[in-house]
Amino acid sequence: MSSILVAFPKQEDGKRIERLLTGYGFSVDHICTTAAQALSEMNLLDGGVIICGYKLPDMFFLELQECMPPTFEMLLIASERILGQMDSSGVVALSMPLRACDLAETLQMMLHPKKRKKTPDRKKRDPKEQQIIDSAKNLLMERNHLTESEAHRYLQKCSMDSGTNLVETAQMVLTLMDFERN
Repeated sequence: MSSILVAFPKQEDGKRIERLLTGYGFSVDHICTTAAQALSEMNLLDGGVIICGYKLPDMFFLELQECMPPTFEMLLIASERILGQMDSSGVVALSMPLRACDLAETLQMMLHPKKRKKTPDRKKRDPKEQQIIDSAKNLLMERNHLTESEAHRYLQKCSMDSGTNLVETAQMVLTLMDFERN
């Protein structure tokens, strides 16, 4: 499970963020007031998000980002002026004044990124069907002097044009070629 850490120089700011997140159903694991404390907590956890300010008493957010484990992501909360000065450092950032729903939605996105739609595994062709396709390709290669890939593309094109699957198209090619022989 992903952890949530909050790191701000003032404990009260951290508690405000915690209350805000609790209202949206999130559970904050730790509130830290220094970067060293945050790094110590991150090393004890499996991964997650650290929500922090631009500057902690012992280091800036960029230094913290360089030191934190790769299993953690950073959500920076800073003024519009500060965010305008920084380059895109790979940090997700929200500007102050902060809207509660923006924070909750951003955190949700970071903790549960959209899973890419996994393409279903292609089923293996039946050996009998594969043999029909190979026979049709061999016949096309022999009769029309095509390469194997050209014969395959020809079968695919005919299959798409006629709206039939590749095996049916290969069967039709074999039938037509056999018909021409007789």
